Amino acid sequence: METGTVKFFNEKKGYGFIVDDKSEMEVFVHHSGLIDKINNDDKVSFELAEDQKGKKAVNVKRA
Repeated sequence: METGTVKFFNEKKGYGFIVDDKSEMEVFVHHSGLIDKINNDDKVSFELAEDQKGKKAVNVKRA
C-alpha cells in the first residue's frame, strides 16, 4: 500500500490527484477507484494500477 495526500478531487467530475508520500509525484484517481469518500488534503492509502493512460490510484481509502 502506498500513502499520500489528496491534492485535488472534484466530486462532480469524479476525478482528482493524490501526491504520493514517497515519490512526491501526482497520481491520477478516478471515483471508480475509491473505497471511502475523499476530500482535498485528506491523508489516504492506495494501490497503484497501470492502464493505457499510465498509473492511477485504486482501492483508495482514508488513512
